Amino acid sequence: MPVEAKHFSAKSGPAATRSDAAEFRAALRRWFRAHGRDLPWRKTTDPYAILVSEFMLQQTQVATVLPYYSEWIRRFPDFASLAAATESEVLHAWQGLGYYARARNLHAAAKAVVHQHGGKLPRNAHAIRQLPGVGRYTANAIAAFAFGDSAPIVEANISRLLARLINLREPIDTVAGQAALWETAASLLPSRDAAAHNSALMDLGATVCISRRPRCPTCPVQKFCQAADPAALPIKKARLGLKLLTEAHAFRRRKESVLLEKSENRWRGMWILPRLAQAPGRQPFYRSSFPFTNHRITLNIFACAEDPGPPAERQRWFSLTALESLPMPSPHRRALRQMLAAEEAHSFAKQRPHPSLIR
Repeated sequence: MPVEAKHFSAKSGPAATRSDAAEFRAALRRWFRAHGRDLPWRKTTDPYAILVSEFMLQQTQVATVLPYYSEWIRRFPDFASLAAATESEVLHAWQGLGYYARARNLHAAAKAVVHQHGGKLPRNAHAIRQLPGVGRYTANAIAAFAFGDSAPIVEANISRLLARLINLREPIDTVAGQAALWETAASLLPSRDAAAHNSALMDLGATVCISRRPRCPTCPVQKFCQAADPAALPIKKARLGLKLLTEAHAFRRRKESVLLEKSENRWRGMWILPRLAQAPGRQPFYRSSFPFTNHRITLNIFACAEDPGPPAERQRWFSLTALESLPMPSPHRRALRQMLAAEEAHSFAKQRPHPSLIR
């Protein structure tokens, strides 16, 4: 239970009193100096590098993003190089991070910066929000981390922390819940060094005020927390039922080539194993299951030996040596690798002499 709970009231607006906010910030700052995470995008004020990190971190864990971020900056070091890249190159560099609309939006944002703003990200938050894929959070994050503006941010970790701080009883994924969180974030914001303050809030939410089992005894701002049961917060709207989908695709190989199809829907612009209008009446050679937003997808791959004739629209034969350079969604790349490995193993077994013939 929190002691001496200071009142960040959510009833008439969750603004903190000036003295409470100052004390909260001081405690948070001391903790951050000792426990803040060492992250590469915190070592730069380059608007491009910060924009890249913010796009990558949307719905993705920091540990997953780290190697992708470093490689991305090496491959596309600025807006100009990213804008000049093809969509295929961008999607290939992004593969494995998921949510590929982020990569397409980042690519489109780079083109807009180059063609509409002379290659420099505008400092005006309103102008930044006009870029593809940029909302209030991303625009404010760039304003704070790149330009040093005093701008509040609210992302997943901060949402959880603030909801507990003010004992927010509104679902955080509603208009009212979001308004309360943003108002609280603004009320706690210092007039200077907002970047460190916002980073500290994120790190505290990510490492101490975690979901399910928050580490309240080690929290530097515990005495400000109004939540009687922190683990029960934040509240969210009831989730929609998981939709189950089964998809059938073909594995077709011709000597040293494989037939692939350019996706138009879920993985637009990426290469997948060709879709089958109807699954054959036999067991698939390969099966996997994976989540995708509010869906659970079962991927069935059927080995098809018959010659399909000329490739259909959006289909193309690729040499085996070209596969690694193609943008492919992870479920299809895993399936293709396993199918090829199984086929190679089967071929080797057929060619191997029977043990009774070996002297």
